[in-house]
Amino acid sequence: AALTAHGWGSTAFTGDKLTAGRAPAAGDVVLAGTKARVGERVTLTTADGPRAFRVSGTTAGTAPTAWFADADAVRLSGHPGRVDAVAVLPKDGVTDGALKSQVAKALDGKAEVYAGKGRGGVENPSLAEAKEMLSGIGGSFGGIAATVAVFTAAGTVALSVGQRAREFALLRAIGTTPRQVRRSIATEALIVAPVAGVVGCLPGIALASWWFGQLKDKGAIPDAVDLSVSWIPLLTAAGTAVVTALLAGYMAARRPSRIKPGQALSEASVERLRPGWIRTPLGIGAVVGGIVCSRLAATSSGEDAANAALGVVMLFMLAVALLGPLVARLCAGLFGLPLRGAGAAASLAAANSRSNARRLASAITPIVLAMAFASTLVFMHTSEEKVAADQQRDGITADHIVTSDGGFGAAAVDRAARAPGVTSAVGLTKTSVLIPTGSGGDRYLQSASAQGVTGTGADLAGVQDLKVKTGELTLHKGQIALDAALARSAHVETGDRVDVRLPDGTKARPTVVATYGRGLGLSQVTLPAADVRRHVTSAFATEIWTKGGTASALKPLGTVNDRDGYTAAQSVDREVNAWANGVMAAVLGGFAAVAAVNTLVMTVLDRRGELGTLRLIGSTRRQVMRMIRWEALLVTCAGVIIGTAIALATLVPMMKGLTGESPYIPPLLYAAFAGSAVVLGLLAATLPARAALTSD
Repeated sequence: AALTAHGWGSTAFTGDKLTAGRAPAAGDVVLAGTKARVGERVTLTTADGPRAFRVSGTTAGTAPTAWFADADAVRLSGHPGRVDAVAVLPKDGVTDGALKSQVAKALDGKAEVYAGKGRGGVENPSLAEAKEMLSGIGGSFGGIAATVAVFTAAGTVALSVGQRAREFALLRAIGTTPRQVRRSIATEALIVAPVAGVVGCLPGIALASWWFGQLKDKGAIPDAVDLSVSWIPLLTAAGTAVVTALLAGYMAARRPSRIKPGQALSEASVERLRPGWIRTPLGIGAVVGGIVCSRLAATSSGEDAANAALGVVMLFMLAVALLGPLVARLCAGLFGLPLRGAGAAASLAAANSRSNARRLASAITPIVLAMAFASTLVFMHTSEEKVAADQQRDGITADHIVTSDGGFGAAAVDRAARAPGVTSAVGLTKTSVLIPTGSGGDRYLQSASAQGVTGTGADLAGVQDLKVKTGELTLHKGQIALDAALARSAHVETGDRVDVRLPDGTKARPTVVATYGRGLGLSQVTLPAADVRRHVTSAFATEIWTKGGTASALKPLGTVNDRDGYTAAQSVDREVNAWANGVMAAVLGGFAAVAAVNTLVMTVLDRRGELGTLRLIGSTRRQVMRMIRWEALLVTCAGVIIGTAIALATLVPMMKGLTGESPYIPPLLYAAFAGSAVVLGLLAATLPARAALTSD
C-alpha cells in the first residue's frame, strides 16, 4: 500500500495528535490508517530502498500516512539536504501581512513567499496545475470567442445599417445633418447592445457552470476547486458588445451620413460597386500577413509553428471580413458559371448574387467563421491523436506493462527481469521537464513529457522502438535523448548540451546522445532514472515494461496490461483535451451558425419587395423558391470552401511543425460539418422566403 510520508514537526500545522505511543525518534515511524501496532517493526520502501522501522506511535487519521523524525524525513525524501517549502506560524498578534514581509526580508528574495489564499497552490500542487489549465483554456477559448463575437456582431450591425440606406437617404433629403444620423445610430446601439450583452452573460454563466462540472467529473481539476463568477469578465463582455456595435454602426453609416441628399437617394436604390478605400488596403494587408505567417509556420517547429499558425487563421478571417464584397463578387462569378446552365431560377440566382455582393458577403462571413474555427480546433486534435496512436502502435514492442499506485523500487524491476520468459525489463519513471525552446529573443520554457529509465539503452530498445534518427541511445549518467521535433525547437543536435529544468526546478545540462521520431506517442525526453530520481515527488518507477514472460508471473508486482490495454488507458488521458476542443468548436460553431442564420433571415426578409415584384411579373412561387434555394446553396458552398481553405492554411504548417505529418481530417466528420452548414443555410433562407411569399 502507498503511504504519504511527513516529518513529525509538520503536525504543528496539521493538528494531528498521538492516539498511542510517542513521537518518532531516529529509526522510528508513527503510522495512521494502517493496522500496525505500537512496538511492531514494519518494512517501508523509501527512495533509498526498503528500510525497517519501529512503530513508536499511531494517530487517528484514516488516510495511510507515515510520520518520521524530521531528520529521517529529509534523508528519506529522495533529495536529502533540500526542502520543497518552509511553513511558518506567526506569534500572537502578528498579522499575515506583517509575517509575510518579515519572512520575505529574512529570505532576501531567495524564495517566493505566500500567505492567505496564495498558500493553496503550494500546499496542494494539483491546485496550481488546475489554475494553469483553467487559465490556458479560458485564455484560448475567451480570445477565440471574443474574435468570433466581434466579427459576427459587427457584420450583423453593418448589415442592419446597410439595409436602412433608403431611410437614411430620406432623412438626409429632409435636412438631417450627418452628425444627427450618426448620433441616431449610436443611440440605437447604446440602447440595444448593453441589454444584449447583459442577457448574453446569463447563458454564459450557465455554460461555465456546466463546463466546470464536466471538468471535475473527468478528473481534470480537483474537487477542492470551486467555480468563481467574477464581474470583470461579464463587464468586459458587455463592454465589448457595446464598443463593437458602436464602431460597426459608425463605419457602416459613415458614407450614407456624409454624401449629399440627392446622391444618397440614388445610391440607396443600387448597391455601390466601388470597393472601399480603407477596407481594401487593410484587407490586402491582412492577406499578405496571413501568407507570411503561413510561411513562417511552415518553416518553424513546435510551439513556434503553433503560434504562427494561430496568426494565420486570425489574419485570413480579418481579410475575409474586410474584403467581403470583393470575395463575394468573386465567388458569385466563379460559382455562378455552372448555375447559368441550370435553368432560369439558377441563372437569376447567379445574377442576383453578382449584383448584391455586399449582401452576399454578410451571409458568407459567419459561415466562414464557423467552418474555419471549428475545423481548426477539431482537426488539430484528430491529427495529433492519429499521430500519437500510430507512434504508440509502432513504438510499443513490450508484451506487458505493469503499473502500481505506489510505484516500484529497483527490487521490483529486478524481480520482473528474473520472471520466467522475460528477456528485457525496464522501469520507467514518468514525469515532465522544462526545456528552453523558440528562436531569437522569444525563447521560453516548454513542458515536455519525460521518462526516466531504470536499465540500459539496450533494455529500453527491447520494449520500445523510439525510431532513433541520430546518435545512439546509450543513456549513461549525464546523457539525454530528445524527440526530433523538440530538438529542432530547442535548436540542439546530437552532441550538444541542452539546458533542462528538472521537475523540482533544478537546472541541468546533459549531453544529447540521440534524437528519435516517436516522442508524441511515447515520451519526448528520455534520460537515466538516476538523473531524475532525486528531483521528483516519488523516486519510484511508475511503470515496468517487459518483453516476454506471462501476465500471471508478473501479476504479484501490480496491474498487468498488454500493449493494447495500455494504449487504450493512455488515450483516456487525452480525452479531456479532445472533449475541451470539441466543446469549444461546438460553442463557437453554434455561435457563428446563429449569426449566419440571423444574417440570412435578415437578407431574405429585406427582399420582400423584390420577391413580390417577381411574383407580379409572372414568376410562380415554385420558381422564386427555387431561386432562393440556389442562392442559399451558393452562399453556403462559398462559405464552406473558404472556411476549409483557411483551416487548411492553418493546420498544414501547424501539424508539420508539431508532428512532422500532414493533418488528418476524418472524411465523415468533415462531411458532417459541411453538410450541417449547407442544410442550415438552406433552411435559414427558404423558411423566411416561404413566409414572405405566403403573406404576399
